[in-house]
Amino acid sequence: MKNQHERLENSQLSAENEKLRAENMRYKEALSSASCPNCGGPAALGEMSFDEHHLRIENARLHEEIDRISAIAAKYVGKPMVSFPVLSSPLAAARASPLDIGVGAAAAAYGATDIFGGVAGGAAGELLRGAAQSDADKPMIVELAVAAMEELVRMAQLDEPLWNAPGVDGSSETLNEEEYSRMFSGGLGPKQYGLKSEASRGSSVVIMTRANLVEILMDVNQYATMFSSIVSRAATLEVLSTGVAGNYNGALQVMSVEFQVPSPLVPTRESYFVRYCKQNADGTWAVVDVSLDSLRPGSVLKCRRRPSGCLIQEMPNGYSKVTWVEHVEVDDRSVHNIYKQLVNSGLAFGARRWVGTLDRQCERLASVMASNIPTSDIGVITSSEGRKSMLKLAERMVMSFCGGVTASAAHQWTTLSGSGAEDVRVMTRKSVDDPGRPPGIVLNAATSFWLPVPPKRVFDFLRDESSRSEWDILSNGGIVQEMAHIANGRDHGNCVSLLRVNSTNSNQSNMLILQESCTDSSGSYVIYAPVDVVAMNVVLNGGDPDYVALLPSGFAILPDGPARGNMQGSGGVGSGGSLLTVAFQILVDSVPTAKLSLGSVATVNSLIACTVERIKAAVSGESNPQ
Repeated sequence: MKNQHERLENSQLSAENEKLRAENMRYKEALSSASCPNCGGPAALGEMSFDEHHLRIENARLHEEIDRISAIAAKYVGKPMVSFPVLSSPLAAARASPLDIGVGAAAAAYGATDIFGGVAGGAAGELLRGAAQSDADKPMIVELAVAAMEELVRMAQLDEPLWNAPGVDGSSETLNEEEYSRMFSGGLGPKQYGLKSEASRGSSVVIMTRANLVEILMDVNQYATMFSSIVSRAATLEVLSTGVAGNYNGALQVMSVEFQVPSPLVPTRESYFVRYCKQNADGTWAVVDVSLDSLRPGSVLKCRRRPSGCLIQEMPNGYSKVTWVEHVEVDDRSVHNIYKQLVNSGLAFGARRWVGTLDRQCERLASVMASNIPTSDIGVITSSEGRKSMLKLAERMVMSFCGGVTASAAHQWTTLSGSGAEDVRVMTRKSVDDPGRPPGIVLNAATSFWLPVPPKRVFDFLRDESSRSEWDILSNGGIVQEMAHIANGRDHGNCVSLLRVNSTNSNQSNMLILQESCTDSSGSYVIYAPVDVVAMNVVLNGGDPDYVALLPSGFAILPDGPARGNMQGSGGVGSGGSLLTVAFQILVDSVPTAKLSLGSVATVNSLIACTVERIKAAVSGESNPQ
């Protein structure tokens, strides 16, 4: 009985052993053929290092990006058009840390709206819209964008012999055209006949994170708001890719943009290009533009954008280093003589202006989020909501001024009496159902002229409320007093102010003026608009500023050419003087359907001519600046 029991137990153990051996074999087979769900590679335990696993995941991500772009290039059929990338929603940016200066939230605070009145396909958008891309064009667009990205990164990182060093006279570095042609023989090909090449490079450290900078450049609304002094109109015509891995890496979109200089004497430059964003292997990010004008047969080519854009390097404490490259071929024969040197030097459309504007606007955005506001200073607005509302109103005022002073293709200017550069140019606009403008016919008048005075001296004179009565005819000689101000930059000239004009006539009520003055290395602005007292009280208490009616006027002050030593403008244009643009917006009739009278035009012409003469007399007669 005992022997039989042991044999039975042994038989059971042998069967269980066979079962375990078979199960172990199944597990080994499963492990040998297992794959990682992230990268698709083998997942055998102990056979792969952490670095190898990380590289396999990165390799899988790159394969996904290649497959996505290849699918766009080769099989793009019937895909719906995407208006904006996914990450451009204010809700996504609102989750960011306050130190990161969430761009979506800042755009909401500033009222960053579509410059076409909320509809990218409106009448102004149609003027910019080029020929629709056919499916056959998609592979060429992708190939061109990839080559442009490689060229931009090399142009941003290389120095001599590609870039000639700056001269001792203070001039900026210049591109060696021969070396450029040797290094980059592909791409757009040789320079077009009749076009002149302009190339420049500049860099700066700005107070904004890399992620927010990329979002601004890839969202057309934030892009147009951030660079409102340079971009007069912009539209995203088609989004080919929104990127991979939840960010803009690999994003590809076709755009049409009009670039401007604040003067009716300098024609705008329209450009039709593809914009491509990519994260590089060294951790930097790059955003590149390259023209697609070859896809528009029969169009007259006046501006061709060779690979241009910026390289962004993340730095500690929410800062980023931005290296900007501008490289265009352009027909500049229509530029007025007094602006020739400015345009030829690259200061009008070049990298230095882009970097200077970006640096100033990043400081402005940072001031929105500032919490350590000194309460001891008189007139400083300490309320967070009041600051945001007032800055949002000032932003809209600046955009309205910049959009109405240039020689844009959408504007119809009429030249009035004058001689040469000092012709007064006027145009009319009808304002209907626009809560941000008074209803009726608005007359916009502008003129540009040269002053033999350095730009800083002109800027300090025009922004100073104590000297306002010397040139402002509408103040009627009243005493101007600053009621409140918001500093929005390192330079004390960058601020938004609320001014009160105390009339000398007891029968006239006091007037409030909203003014923003801003300056950077490329130019300066002093822009102002009369505002209603009741409406401004609402704004200062954090109310909605979108319904405050504004008709901005002001000044754009640019250097007359590159700085050369200590010249004070005594030798004509290009000797250290200033190019000043004066512009007024005036409501001439509160009935939108009424016709513009000759008397109204004559009044505005006389007003702007008198203002110009007063400024010339006051600035030229001043003593040397401190």
